[in-house]
Amino acid sequence: MNEVYGFDVEDGPGDFFALTVDHLFGEVWQREGLSVRDRRLLLLGALSAQGMLDVAEIQVGAALNNEELDERQLREIAIFLCHYVGWPIGTKFDALVGKAVGGRMRPE
Repeated sequence: MNEVYGFDVEDGPGDFFALTVDHLFGEVWQREGLSVRDRRLLLLGALSAQGMLDVAEIQVGAALNNEELDERQLREIAIFLCHYVGWPIGTKFDALVGKAVGGRMRPE
């Protein structure tokens, strides 16, 4: 999970979280045939199509942090999504890219 998100993630309470994380990130994200970047692109499309931009924002940040996608590529995804999932979603996606990129450029 830490590799996929690019930051340390603490365990949640109970068996549900542990089983989900072990299976999803230990097996599904690690299968042969698709890279982590490929899976991230698919997930960004699926989340956007469902209007789950709050979760997509986490994936955008992870893609930037892991250097799988850059700002130009993420902006291109927003344009593409406008035509397949609608202008409101694509526009919101573009805004969250700007927010994620802006957050990375702030000095710490």
